[in-house]
Amino acid sequence: EIQLEESGGGSAQPGGSLRLSCKASLNIFATHCMGWFRQAPGKPREGVAAISTRGGTWTYSDSVKGRFTISRDNDEISLYLQMDSLEVEDTALYYCAARVANFCTLDEREYHYWGQGTQVTVSS
Repeated sequence: EIQLEESGGGSAQPGGSLRLSCKASLNIFATHCMGWFRQAPGKPREGVAAISTRGGTWTYSDSVKGRFTISRDNDEISLYLQMDSLEVEDTALYYCAARVANFCTLDEREYHYWGQGTQVTVSS
């Protein structure tokens, strides 16, 4: 069974940075698209960023484009989300997810495996 574990969440001030990590229990990166999602209190879960199996294609939501960067290290079986210029609206529980496909989307319904989430809080 594939397990995903996020880390790196915490608190930051507006304009600050955080880096999230996601470690997979199996080497699925050659066959799985990987994505980051988030859910703020009282809101539905939304796709933030996704990266293709070979890391050559990226997809970002409009709300984070230009501020967040998704990357992957296939040797380390790890996924990352570098979050810069953080805003209060970025406060949410962030999830790592895997999709059995080469083509990536930001639709949560198309992802098969999920981590437990890591909290990100942005406040002054």
